[in-house]
Amino acid sequence: MNHDSPMTEIKGIGEKTATLFHRMGIHTVGELLSYYPRAYDTYEAPVTFANLQAERVQAVTGFIRKRPEAKKLKNLTVTTLTLEEFGAYLHLTWFNMPFLKNTLAPGSTFIIRGRVQKKKGKWVMEQPEIHTPTAYQELLHTMQPIYGLTAGLSNKTVSKAVGRALADLNLNPEYLPEHVRMDQELAEYNFALRTIHYPVKQEDLILARKRLVFDEFFLFILSLRRLKEQAEVQKNECPIERTEEASKLLGSLPYELTGAQKKVWKEIQEDLSGPRTMNRLIQGDVGSGKTVIAALALVSAAAQGFQGAMMAPTEVLARQHEASLRELMEQSGLSFSVELLTGSMTAKEKREAYARIENGQADLVVGTHALIQDSVSFHRLGLVVTDEQHRFGVRQRETFADKGLFPHVLVMSATPIPRTLAIILYGDLDISVIDELPASRLPIKNCVVDESYRETAYRFIGKEIAAGRQIYIVCPMVEDNPELELENVVDYTEKLREWFPDPVSVAYLHGKMKAAEKNEIMQQFVSGKIRILVSTTVIEVGVNVPNASVMMVENAERFGLAQLHQLRGRVGRGKHQSYCIFVSGTDNKETRKRLEILNRSNDGFYIASEDLKLRGPGDLFGIRQSGLLEFKIGDVFTDAGILKAASGEAAKLLERDPDLELEEHQMLKARLRQYQREGLAKMSL
Repeated sequence: MNHDSPMTEIKGIGEKTATLFHRMGIHTVGELLSYYPRAYDTYEAPVTFANLQAERVQAVTGFIRKRPEAKKLKNLTVTTLTLEEFGAYLHLTWFNMPFLKNTLAPGSTFIIRGRVQKKKGKWVMEQPEIHTPTAYQELLHTMQPIYGLTAGLSNKTVSKAVGRALADLNLNPEYLPEHVRMDQELAEYNFALRTIHYPVKQEDLILARKRLVFDEFFLFILSLRRLKEQAEVQKNECPIERTEEASKLLGSLPYELTGAQKKVWKEIQEDLSGPRTMNRLIQGDVGSGKTVIAALALVSAAAQGFQGAMMAPTEVLARQHEASLRELMEQSGLSFSVELLTGSMTAKEKREAYARIENGQADLVVGTHALIQDSVSFHRLGLVVTDEQHRFGVRQRETFADKGLFPHVLVMSATPIPRTLAIILYGDLDISVIDELPASRLPIKNCVVDESYRETAYRFIGKEIAAGRQIYIVCPMVEDNPELELENVVDYTEKLREWFPDPVSVAYLHGKMKAAEKNEIMQQFVSGKIRILVSTTVIEVGVNVPNASVMMVENAERFGLAQLHQLRGRVGRGKHQSYCIFVSGTDNKETRKRLEILNRSNDGFYIASEDLKLRGPGDLFGIRQSGLLEFKIGDVFTDAGILKAASGEAAKLLERDPDLELEEHQMLKARLRQYQREGLAKMSL
């Protein structure tokens, strides 16, 4: 068995189970082994009831005095049991496990393990594990891997498959040059691969993770350096000079650009008319005005006879960009046509759009991933803009650029990362930073509260609605899950409809809805017909509703700080004072400390750096920032030191052997080819 072997070669994995792995993007043994655990469960010795701590996973020894009770509740069977120890009580609940009534027989002793919570003054565990004392003794002090799962696939199945694959796999030859390993004190690759899945102790896990994180960054940076070299020698085939049309658009804006915007626009103009093709990143916090700079560049391209294209990560955002560009054309008196292309359009609509794009009738084209399909041919593509570009793979970005004769590339990101890291991560791009918000923007007022504040928040929301404003409320779940006490959009919407009677319109939005339905809901919210929108984080990226003045996030502790900052960026986009209410479902001190960072500042770069300080380099399992620079195992904030070390080693290596021709680099060269075929194409950067 080798890394390219299909999943079905692993003992116990048939076609049906392999299909479940395919859903998670795992088709080969190699992909399985690089599907790293998201956390580890360390089995510690049982504690007494007196030593229970809220929000921690702990084990207790329970003597069963009386049989559990099982009750039917809607479609659920709820089994409950109360344990007592020296006058202290622990209340246990299981869902859909009626057989426990017979398993937990009076007179028997079990080890009960689960997350401890304090509810209404009582110690509670929901859906805890049950072990015999002997079985628990075998698990004591071990670190068990926890994997991300899909419906129908258990953690046990994934763990077993990994174990069997590691047992039967031919060892990988070490591909990192010896001097790199020695200089950076990196573990051997096969040791790291085995240990990341089955660590014996924390010290080994740290060594294994360091090696795999280094590899991921190192291969990524080597690949980007090669792209950078290609870009630097690429002659400008689409020269775009300064145009009257861009000046006209600039003059029609109801505001003046900030100093930072003017500086960035000047850099882009110099690139567009310069000797080589532009490859530039605009990095700016939410609301800093990146989109208007992109619009100026697109208009400049169209004025010189080139087509400009803009790709957004979601259909909702693509439609919004299309509407904004049309509005800008109208208010500035420009006649450039704007074409929309998305996956949900009918076959006929797509055919007609393809024809207008190919024959040059479409000057500016806005769309989603549909823009990079093989069926799309441009007439004379001169400029490519990607919005929230960390959502697109590097290869996808290249595919888009290949639609023209070396068009200019402009990418935009609201990901707040320090410039030193950005230079490494966007190694194939020049970087511009918009570090100034428009003067007209009122700072958002923030508060972090617990669930007891909710009714007060509703009354405040009622006043904002009465003043004509609109509201976002974000929940972490789509539908109710009895095992997780988290707010969900479906039930929450019903609750709000009872609290806010007609004519206040309340609707919900989530990622599982059909594209047409999502677009309809968003259009109704943009138009003001819907006053309160209850949503998952699907509204996190780019939606612009200037009339929205309140963002309320339920179970805020479930989100990364950068993601919460992105959500907050949906309000404060108009002339009205805006507010953000973070509702925490836990009284955990560390969680509260994290959320207070958001309370103190609206600056995304400050938030990212403070989050990093709080988490520290030893925090292997902190909340990952959803959608932000997602490597498989590395984290650009927590692992900033490893990222810089990998960048330094890559630079030294390429200076000595630019084409990796030396004998000692042949294994690395082969591994890099494999990575460029597989890893870089999937990388969310």
